[in-house]
Amino acid sequence: MTIKKMLEEQGVSEAVDAVVIGAGVVGLAAARALAMAGREVIVLEQHDLIGSETSSRHSEVIHAGIYYPPGSLKADVCVRGKELLYEYVESHGVPYKKLGKLIVATSEDQIPALQQIKERAEKNGVNDLEFLSHNEVTAREPDLRCVTALWSPSTGVIDSHSYMLALQGDLEEHGGMIAFLSPVEGGKVTEGGIELRVGGLHGMTITAKTVVVAAGLHSQSIMRTIEGFPADAIPAQHFCKGNYYQLTGCAAPFSSLIYPAPEAAGLGVHLTIDLGGQARFGPDVEWIDEINYDVDPSRSDSFYAAVRKYWPGLPDDSLTPAYSGIRPKIQAEGEPAVDFMIQGPADHGVPGLVSLYGIESPGVTSSLAIAEEVMGRLSV
Repeated sequence: MTIKKMLEEQGVSEAVDAVVIGAGVVGLAAARALAMAGREVIVLEQHDLIGSETSSRHSEVIHAGIYYPPGSLKADVCVRGKELLYEYVESHGVPYKKLGKLIVATSEDQIPALQQIKERAEKNGVNDLEFLSHNEVTAREPDLRCVTALWSPSTGVIDSHSYMLALQGDLEEHGGMIAFLSPVEGGKVTEGGIELRVGGLHGMTITAKTVVVAAGLHSQSIMRTIEGFPADAIPAQHFCKGNYYQLTGCAAPFSSLIYPAPEAAGLGVHLTIDLGGQARFGPDVEWIDEINYDVDPSRSDSFYAAVRKYWPGLPDDSLTPAYSGIRPKIQAEGEPAVDFMIQGPADHGVPGLVSLYGIESPGVTSSLAIAEEVMGRLSV
């Protein structure tokens, strides 16, 4: 349905209550929260379906909340979001499995890093991690090579598309709507709200009292087109691709998710198992200048080398390119990791506007808690 038709059905020409830009998992969660609070909500999505970018190009892991600096927004919304997400998938029948995760040290010099992870997790309120000895790990996963490992029992995997469909269903049940093929091409801050120029086949200009920009890879570029918004409040934008390979010709011998010790800009090339039992590896770290989802087959050499550190038995010629995702980074290559950024009126001075930046992993896990944060910033 076009945005114009939606507004006609609501009986208004160009004034709306609340607009969410972006129908990825975070945008859908925020729109759902607004609708359930009694707001009239329209979601503007440039593509013809929900969650077609970052939200559908990841590991589908429900993260425990163990890697992030204590007191950071990322740590808080991951731990809170995990709790909310497990409750949600249970109540809505969204497929998931709590497989657990082993974070492995393949050499003695990696053990201190695992100890730091456990200490950080406990400061974040995650108290279920435990160290397993080499023999204990081998008893669980005979083909896994390591000297020790951290066991995270609350890590799981989810059918992320089913989850987003459930969010969309909640949104629509409470009167919200999604306008597909409706890109935001610009706007300006006015006394009556935030005016948005919406493109597409039936483009128009609308004014909203509340606008939530949850556009992922496009949040910064959209915000730069809004006249009257302070340009110095918009953070830098960088793209970091993560490539994935799938295992073919054999089955993975593991029943749990397997993660190496973390590396710069990512969590290392890990092994995940989807709900259908398919094993895949990734993501790696590839800094790019423009959005491009191609997977270079030659990158498989680095995958074999990384995976064989913890699975020496990985057969030759068993990895094939699967897909890639792009992390919407705020920091550039080589710079320290940056926290999630959720800006509300108290941060930038524009009433009714919340903008989100750098929402990468653990964005899916954190989505319901991020929606709470959005609502909180709108109420200040």
